[in-house]
This record gives sequence, C-alpha cells and structure tokens, in this order.
Amino acid sequence: MKKKHLKLLVIALASSFCLFFFFSKLKDVEHKQRDLAKITSFPDTTTTVVISNTKKKTKSVMPYELPPLTISETFRKDIPKNGAFWNRKLHSLLRQFDSTANQTEKDPHDKFLCQPESFELIKTNIQDVHLYPPLYEDFLRGMECRDPPLLINQPDKCASENEEDQIFLLFVIKSIPRNFERRQAIRETWGRGGLYEKRLQVRTVFLLGRSSADDPNLDKLVSFEAQQFQDLLVWDFQDSFYNLTLKEHVFFKWMLDNCPHVSFVFKGDDDVFANTQAILNHLKTLEPEQVTALYTGQIIFNANPLRDPKIKYYVPQSFYEGPYPPYAGGGGFLFSGNLLPSLYQVSFYIPFFPIDDVYNGMCFKALGITATQNDGFKTFDIREEDRENPCVHKDLFLVHQRDPGQTIRLWRNMHSTMLTC
Repeated sequence: MKKKHLKLLVIALASSFCLFFFFSKLKDVEHKQRDLAKITSFPDTTTTVVISNTKKKTKSVMPYELPPLTISETFRKDIPKNGAFWNRKLHSLLRQFDSTANQTEKDPHDKFLCQPESFELIKTNIQDVHLYPPLYEDFLRGMECRDPPLLINQPDKCASENEEDQIFLLFVIKSIPRNFERRQAIRETWGRGGLYEKRLQVRTVFLLGRSSADDPNLDKLVSFEAQQFQDLLVWDFQDSFYNLTLKEHVFFKWMLDNCPHVSFVFKGDDDVFANTQAILNHLKTLEPEQVTALYTGQIIFNANPLRDPKIKYYVPQSFYEGPYPPYAGGGGFLFSGNLLPSLYQVSFYIPFFPIDDVYNGMCFKALGITATQNDGFKTFDIREEDRENPCVHKDLFLVHQRDPGQTIRLWRNMHSTMLTC
C-alpha cells in the first residue's frame, strides 16, 4: 500500500509540474504577443516615427549654411551634350547651377520640389520609352522626387559625450527589410560598434526603404528590430534596385543632419565581409591631403553602358550616352566624411541615374575627387579555394559576396587564438 501511495504521489507531483510549466509557457506567449501588438507599425499616411536612445548626449547639428559649390569642368566635358534624355537633364541643371553659382545656400532642396512627371510627358521626351523595362517607368516618373519621409530615425547615432569623442569610422550598409540575418551577422562581427584601440569610435547604420509590393509586409518586425538595435534608418519609398540612387541622396541629407563631423565613411552592401581592423590601420596611415579627399575601393575604369535589355544594369541609348566615370564597385568603398556637404549639394545638380555605383562616381568626379584603386577591396570575390581561409582575409579590406554563416565563421576564425598565418 505504501508503495502504491508513493507512486500516486509521484504521479500527482509530476502532473502538477507539467501543468505549471504549460501555463507558464502560455503566459510567455501571451506576453510576447502583447509586446508585439504594441510595436509601432508604419502608418498608411506618411508620418515620422523616431526611435532613439534615451541616453542624453550632445547631438550634432547641421550647419545653417553650406559653402559655395564648384562643379568640375572635366566632368562637364565628359558627358556629351546630345539628345539622350539624361544628358539633356544634366546640362539643363548645370545651366541652372551656373546661373546661381558662388551663392551660399541654406539647403538646395527648397528649390527642387517633388513634381512627378506624367508618363505622357515622358513619352514626348523619350520616343522609344515604351520599349524600356517596366521598372524604368516608375524610376522616370520619380526622378524629381528627392525628399521621402524618414519613418525610423536614429538621431543620436553619432552623438557623443564631448566634442573630442567624434566618430572616426561609420559603416553605412545598404539593406532591405527581409535581410535580417545579414544585418545580424554584421552586428555580431565586423560591424560591431564601439571604441577601437581606446580612441577610435566606430558605429554602424543600415539604410532601408519599405518592403516591395512582392514581399510580405515586415513593417512591425522592422520597427521591433530598430527598437532593439537602434541602428536602422527607414525611409518611405519602395526598396528596389532603381531606388538605390534615391537612397544615396537621402543618406547624404541624414549625415549632414546627424553626423556632420564623422572622419570616414564605409559605404557597402549587406552581403560583404569587411575587415574592420585592417580598414582602421589603413586610414591611420593616410597623408593629410588624402584624409580630406578620399574616394577609394575597387575602381571600375573605362566602363560604358550595357545595351542588352536582359541585363540588370541595362541602360537604353535614348536615356544616356557617353562613358561612365571611374567609380568604386558597389560592394563597398571608403570616402572622407568632410566631403558630405559637397556630395549633398552636387547630388541636386546630377539627375538620378538607374545605377547607384555609377551615380556615386559621377558625384565624386563632379567635385574633382579622383577615384583611387585599392587592392584590398575584392568586390568580385577571390579565388574559390581561398574563400574560407582566414589568413587570406586578414590582409583584405572587403570581399563580396559572403552569406551570414560564412561571415560569422570567417570572423571567428580570424580572431581565434589558435590561428597561425
């Protein structure tokens, strides 16, 4: 009988424990669902959702006036004056610039209002526009619109406790809403912000638009991610290939408003592997004249538009004619932070271009900045047999492409105490 009673007691205790565990898990799920319901979703109407640190810091303030701008004669001469649509728009804007040259401006965007062109008007300017790929229509109609609302901001990202504690290197990573795993791999590895060598401040931000029409709505998840990590910038435009140039422009504006004193900017994609320490070591060795005029990466020289409509980088002849300027491959490149005011200004006088890498090259060339080749950037990857080799990567600045798993493995192996190269 005693054994029977003992057995019943054990069964009763086990049942009670199972019930307690089950109901506690239900409570966890209930709390998580309640928390998720509280996450701010993006509004249907355009309003600004600001997510920032609660810690009070001295925030950088955009200068009230921008210095006069000079546009390079070499850049002007390299773009033919002919009947191509983009060429005509460029030289029209340059004439507008020349009529107001040497004026100090508060912000050029006041003179460039968003006026979407009707497709009927576009057809009068581009005779064969009906032959363009479908996505070109949206790009052409929105070429004049440069100021989408900022939905999620990080106004304190570059703020510091004192003026001496400025950001030395800012990683600025182009991403899209669905690429959470890529962003998280970067956060855990080379994009980890903090103080390097006890004096070099490094921070990271990710640039996003909104999910495309063909993707699930991830607004709540993106908002939650922004609250958790406070490193997302999200604008109210569709995140697509043809809107990457718009992303460049709004990034320039955000930098002026929030990070005007950053020393260097690394601009890259979310599928690259960067070697933070190697980049910092390189930047510390620059001569004074290089510090203020840096635009470096794997430079594409003597490139011309691709005319095959089946290719992603297709540019119709009736849209643009002429060579491309030297430009850094879009996997990643470095440039001087002090160039940001001029980049922001000149981006108003260079029409948006379908390929953001080329557009960046145009902006730098218009400022008279020379693109310099750096063999540490491998935007077209390295030999297949070296792609998992940490010793090979220790001397490189960037390799493209790497998935999240490869990124984490490479980072772990490069920093292993067992590594001998």
